[in-house]
Amino acid sequence: MSWLTPRSSAINFDEFNLMVVQQPMAVQIWLNVLLVGAFVLPCVLLIWRQSRIAGAATLGCSVLAAIGVIGIFSQLGYVRLMGLGHIIFWTPIVFYLYRQQARLGMPTLPVRIIRAIILTVSISLIFDYIDLARYILGDRAAILPA
Repeated sequence: MSWLTPRSSAINFDEFNLMVVQQPMAVQIWLNVLLVGAFVLPCVLLIWRQSRIAGAATLGCSVLAAIGVIGIFSQLGYVRLMGLGHIIFWTPIVFYLYRQQARLGMPTLPVRIIRAIILTVSISLIFDYIDLARYILGDRAAILPA
């Protein structure tokens, strides 16, 4: 399939999950770590009044990033461009979280949680920016054949 040829607009989560389980075990483990850092830890931030907005904003950005990833997958397949959803929504949230963790009055545990989120999301963004650069430079083949 050409990178310009759109696929069916229907989202096939079974196909996406099949592609994920075909990845090396290290990638599968990383995706679980990412799930904790991008979805579970932001929910924990909702416990403290001082970190609720940071938790809600991070969770919202993670949901939008996931929608972007799945949307790109549904149109182009399992390609390097899928990380664009992460780049668009997580890049600004990392800067926001960095400011929040340094805020006066932020309790110690939320600060540590925010730093764990920043670390996790930043590692993912490094891979995403590399994949985006490779995609722009012409590496548009499916990462795994459909």
